[in-house]
Amino acid sequence: MDAETRNTTKRLSWREAVRNVMYEATVAEARQRSGMEEPPFNYRWEHVTAVVTLAQKLAELTGADQEIVEAAAWLHDIRKEAKDRHPQEGAKFAREFLPQTDFPPDKIESVAQAIADHMGLWREEPLTNLESMVLWDADKLAKIGLTAVFHWTGMFLAEGKTHSLAELIERGEGANWQEKTVASMHTEPAKRAAAARLQAYQALWASLKAELAGDDLTTK
Repeated sequence: MDAETRNTTKRLSWREAVRNVMYEATVAEARQRSGMEEPPFNYRWEHVTAVVTLAQKLAELTGADQEIVEAAAWLHDIRKEAKDRHPQEGAKFAREFLPQTDFPPDKIESVAQAIADHMGLWREEPLTNLESMVLWDADKLAKIGLTAVFHWTGMFLAEGKTHSLAELIERGEGANWQEKTVASMHTEPAKRAAAARLQAYQALWASLKAELAGDDLTTK
């Protein structure tokens, strides 16, 4: 982090700082995805803001630390370019970035732990740290409901490639990992929401296929 960025960060509250740094990272990713200076859809930003909202609500419902959960939600994909190592690299970023803000120093390591723990669309073993559980659940809830349908559709269209409805349906129905995701949820509110979201997700594709086939013309 250069001196100018560090000084600017110090003048901001931690909420402003994490939101701003995450937004810049998502814009860079959207530009790379679309090849455009002004991308028509910023998938990562839409995903992250959805995760923040879900994580905040889950923290309220479970008693998780609100500050840890919110900071981790904003920064969980900050190093997405690192691919499978993005949780570890994101945790490292949090440890270096948050001390430059007014974020409580004694909570920084917990933020880093939650970020490091969020990898995977499903888990063989559940997490044990509450804030990690909340972030994991929030991140995956944003990938299994109607939210995911519109996020993925927007991302495909923003890439400038031609996609038919049949291809979008195939992509949506091909996400056969989602039942494992639902089974991996940690918190009770997330378990209930995940089951309902998956049902709505599957029903949408089934309804769309029925409309395209004209099946509703013969339904009494």
